[in-house]
Amino acid sequence: MLFTIGEEIRKERKRRKISQGTIAKNLGMSRSTISQIETGTVQEVGVRKLIRILDYLGLEIRTRPKGSPPTLDELREQQKN
Repeated sequence: MLFTIGEEIRKERKRRKISQGTIAKNLGMSRSTISQIETGTVQEVGVRKLIRILDYLGLEIRTRPKGSPPTLDELREQQKN
């Protein structure tokens, strides 16, 4: 799951043409932490850090019961990509 979140962070960061270094500097984190989150290789990441990154990029996390079918909005989003 963290890998998927990291992928979405990377996609949005690149779409906005923001460097990892810029995010790190603006949020008081290291560039390597941002990189590890994006690649899913981070050992541990606090939820507050993750929320700060998501908020910075205008993203949010949604939850739903495991194994439930995708929503119509999720299917539409997949078609865009």
